[in-house]
Amino acid sequence: MQILNEIIRQSAIGALSKWYQSAVLLVFSSIVAMLFTMLVVLLTNATSISANFSYLFGGIV
Repeated sequence: MQILNEIIRQSAIGALSKWYQSAVLLVFSSIVAMLFTMLVVLLTNATSISANFSYLFGGIV
């Protein structure tokens, strides 16, 4: 915990109040958790996903 406090203190949010630091860390943690959840869902349903890599207006076939 002491290392985490030192990293926060020396980062860009170190000068902000504790409330803002908590809010920033909560938003960051939420984004990371959402991305991890999306990765797990993608990997578990990979067989039923079809990807189409074509151009919108015809392009070169």
